[in-house]
Amino acid sequence: MEELTLTTPALLFSAVSLILLAYTNRFLSYAQLVRQLRDRYAENPSDITVAQIENLRKRLNLTRTMQGLGIASLFLCVVSMFLIYIGLQLLSAYVFGVALILLIGSLGVSFREIQISTRSLEIYLGTMEKGRHKSPAKAE
Repeated sequence: MEELTLTTPALLFSAVSLILLAYTNRFLSYAQLVRQLRDRYAENPSDITVAQIENLRKRLNLTRTMQGLGIASLFLCVVSMFLIYIGLQLLSAYVFGVALILLIGSLGVSFREIQISTRSLEIYLGTMEKGRHKSPAKAE
């Protein structure tokens, strides 16, 4: 095994920080969407709104999991850097390996969340297209 230096976990540290920023931005947009759905549901409780709320709840849970795995990965990167600093090379390599696995898990959950979000948007666009096709027929 090649010796791990401080620069390797430090590189991952910056990448994970950027990923967490993207996850946080996604979470903030979901928070805004929850407020809009709550208002829409209060005005007109419909099955579509309920389905959107359930879908959003699923996506929020996935986002929380992504953030948790990302934070754990970042934490272990810092621990790995500390272990390198105090001279525990072998232990730092194992800790860094776990950090990489957690990052892979976070990215995998992110991919799944993107699939669900895309499917949700496709359904929404489909209902808009159906509405658009019905409008001209009524005018004829």
